[in-house]
Formats: sequence, structure tokens, C-alpha cells
Amino acid sequence: MKKILKRIVLSLFGLIAIFSAYAWISGKTYLFKAVWYNFANIDDYKIFSNTTVGTGIPQPWHNAVNYNKISYPDSLNQLLEDLGSVGLLLIRNDSVAFEKYWDGYSDSSLSGSFSMAKSITSLLIGVALKEGAIKSLQEPVGHYLPEFNTGIKARVKIIDLLTMSSGSDFDESYWNPLSVTTDLYYGSDAYKTAVNVKMVQEPGTLHRYKSGDTQLLGLVLEKATGQSLGSYAAVKLWQPLGAEHPALWSTDHENGHAKAYCCFNSNTRDFARIGQLMLDSGKWKGVRIIDSDYYAASIKACGITDTRGKPCDYYGYQWWIDPLHPDIFYARGILGQYIIVIPSKKTIIVRLGKMTSMTREHTVPKEVRWLINWGLS
Repeated sequence: MKKILKRIVLSLFGLIAIFSAYAWISGKTYLFKAVWYNFANIDDYKIFSNTTVGTGIPQPWHNAVNYNKISYPDSLNQLLEDLGSVGLLLIRNDSVAFEKYWDGYSDSSLSGSFSMAKSITSLLIGVALKEGAIKSLQEPVGHYLPEFNTGIKARVKIIDLLTMSSGSDFDESYWNPLSVTTDLYYGSDAYKTAVNVKMVQEPGTLHRYKSGDTQLLGLVLEKATGQSLGSYAAVKLWQPLGAEHPALWSTDHENGHAKAYCCFNSNTRDFARIGQLMLDSGKWKGVRIIDSDYYAASIKACGITDTRGKPCDYYGYQWWIDPLHPDIFYARGILGQYIIVIPSKKTIIVRLGKMTSMTREHTVPKEVRWLINWGLS
């Protein structure tokens, strides 16, 4: 028995040694963090460097007359609890109609957005377009990133990144510690990781979900505006929208590049401002924030052939569309983070949590379908 235990211990030490040697020799030292933390979590901002997205003059939400008195089905509550929800908020007619929190979270608790940040990055493209920092969505990415100046990369346009049709080989793998997605999440050089993709399709011909495309959008924005993504978001979004609390946008290292595809950390009430901006056609209290044509295009399905060989009817410019209700759109994060906009009911729903259902109906997660039905009722 002692010999067997000794062999097991020696084998484990051997594997650790091999793993450590590979990480150091290959330069993939992010693997240590990836293995240590194992899976992404809504409080990961605590393990990353962050840039603060500062506030201006707060514009608090008003509670509706029937605050927390609207119908809230037990079946919906049970589903949300089963999926580890930490916050739920419903805004209707510019007022808070319902909110609920779990697990010690509150209306001011920071929580990770994951890929909801893609929709925020898209909004910032709309701002830059309105202000002329970006001239056109047809501009080649190579105008801003020199690594995209030659070969097939030179044919990639900003609109191709927005519609996830860059044609790159970025591997959207969340469970493989050696994947480029893991490198982008835990690594310390988001610029290098994002621009070093190879091309495998003609740009604009295949829609395939890729976080790398959004990271490239963030890099384009930083180059076009001359500002960090966090600073630009503060001045152009967070302050005009009257956010009550500073947000944190996680970066690849101290004073580094923001993780444009994920990792914008805020709370239900401030995330809802993004929904309200989109509900009001890209305006805030009558003041236009994003380009009007861009707004309209961003929430329409791109129609580009997807990996099923069918026209994409569920994704616009970094916003998800409900194919069953094409006027309804939403931001979506991998662990069940959502900003859902229901224009016909002047309603916004924000849900933050730790899990998502694996059940999909026309690409829409089960809990989103239930939340949409709740919002339509």
C-alpha cells in the first residue's frame, strides 16, 4: 500500500512539474491562474486588475406606485432560485416596478456582466460613429490595427467584428485551459491574443460567435478615440446616463487593455440604464447618445449565414434578438446575466446570477423566455 501511495504522490508531483515547465517555457503563465480558479465566477473582478468607470451626477430611479406589488409567479421565482440568481429588476415606464435580491447581494452590489459587456462595447462603437471618431462601419480594421493591414486580414471591416463574422479562427472554448478564450480571460496581453488570430473564412460570410471579435472592437475604439475603454465609457455612457455607482471594467494587467468582450462589473439598477438607453432608441432623456442609424441596425438580426447554414435571425451588432419576438432584444452573459428590452411594454428586465439553463428555444435560454413572458404579461 505504501508503495502504491508513493507512486501516486510521485506521479502527481511529476504532472505538476511537467505542467509548470510547459507553462513557463511556452509563456502561458496565465495557466496557473486558470487552473487555480478553475471556472469563471461573478466576483472575478476581485482577482483581476480593473479600471474604474466613474460617475457624474447621479440620476436615481423612482419606484413605481405599485412597487413590488406586480404579479411574480412562484414558478419563475423557483427557476431563478434554482439557477443561483443574485438580482432581479423590472423597470416599466421609467420606474422600478419590481426588484429582488438573493445571497447577500443588493441593488448596489457589483456583479460581473460577462458577455453583456459586448453590448456595452457595441454602444461605444455607436457613440464613436456619432461623434466621427469612427467614420464608417465599412472602414477596414487595419486603419486602426496594423496587424490587419495585409492579406485576408486587410479585408476585415468594423461591421464584420460587430456581426461576429470576421472569419478568424478564434476558438470560443470555455472549458479548455489551453484555448485562446482562456488566454484572453486570464492572460496579461489582450492585444497580442486578439490580433494574432488567423483567418479561415472570407470576412462577412459566416456568423460564428467569437469573443475575440469584440476584443478587437475594443482595441479599435481605444485607437480611434485615443482613450482607454473605461475612460471612454465613463464620459460617454456612465456619466450621461446618471449611474449611481462607479463600475469596474477588468483589464489584462494594471493600466492595460479592458476586456471588451466581458468583465464590466456593476449592479442591477445601473445595468438597467443601458436597457433604458436602448428602449429610448439610443437617447437619454431626449439627448441622443448613439448614432440613430447605428441604433436601428444594431437590434436587427444580421442575416449572415451561421454555422447551421441558415441566415442568422438571433444576433445583431453584439445584441441578441428573440426570433419569436423580433422586436425584443437583450444583452447576455454566460452565467445568466441579462438586460432584456421589451419595447411594446416599455419594460426592461435585468437578471444577474451564477448559472444559466442549458435549455434553449430558438437560441433563447429558458429563463430568458420565462422573463420575456413575465415582462409581456
